Amino acid sequence: MSGYILCQTKTADSPYFIENISTNIYTLEELCYYLFHNLYLIDDTVMNERLCLWLQDELNLPGLAARLRANLGKFSSLEDVLYPVFKEINYLTYEELKVLNARIQKLDRESRQVREKQKGDALMENGMYVHAIQVYQKLLEENDLEEYGQGLTAKVCHNLGCAFSYLFQMEKALEYFRKEWESGGERQALKTCLLALHSVRTEEKYKAQARELGADDELMSEVAEVLRVFAAKPGITVEKEKTDALLEKFTGEYHRGTGS
Repeated sequence: MSGYILCQTKTADSPYFIENISTNIYTLEELCYYLFHNLYLIDDTVMNERLCLWLQDELNLPGLAARLRANLGKFSSLEDVLYPVFKEINYLTYEELKVLNARIQKLDRESRQVREKQKGDALMENGMYVHAIQVYQKLLEENDLEEYGQGLTAKVCHNLGCAFSYLFQMEKALEYFRKEWESGGERQALKTCLLALHSVRTEEKYKAQARELGADDELMSEVAEVLRVFAAKPGITVEKEKTDALLEKFTGEYHRGTGS
């Protein structure tokens, strides 16, 4: 799977749309790449009859479609739906197959709560921030997260804060960074909370609320240094004729991240 991969099957005229990351794929190689790198996002929105029809009609792979159909109903294990796809074109090397087996075994041992957190993380990595927020918030509705992993609540809150900050919703980001700190987050959690707080408060209110949160002089100095370094960074210069293209790029990324 390393380096360049030559397509061994035809390219589809009509793509297969992967809903959870809002992406079109046109080849079996692209499907394999998605499956290998997104184990936590493999569910019935991906592996379904629609995929079988696409493989059959668009890629002329009726045999693979039939093998997948036989396993879709039970969906008892990832191996049932992954291996037929990978083996169709011998996509993985022996070493990569060993890595995949280890990852699947690890996933099988994890609790549902941990797998859901990992699903949210995978959505974040793909820039699907709104979908990730929905997964994380649903997780926080459960009152026993710590039973499935020490510090799991703080980690989920931290990722929620990051997701909202990527969407420029800094008040919501601050809310979850503060929850991270209050749920047992380490000193770095308070530092992150202070950075978010500084972005939405006047200097006077920032200092007052920082003290209320328990920030000492040393931490306040660290935050001030981070802000100083950030402010000293040069801005990005964009040539006038490239402004429209850059704006279109940012707009596209925003709509993809929000699922709009």
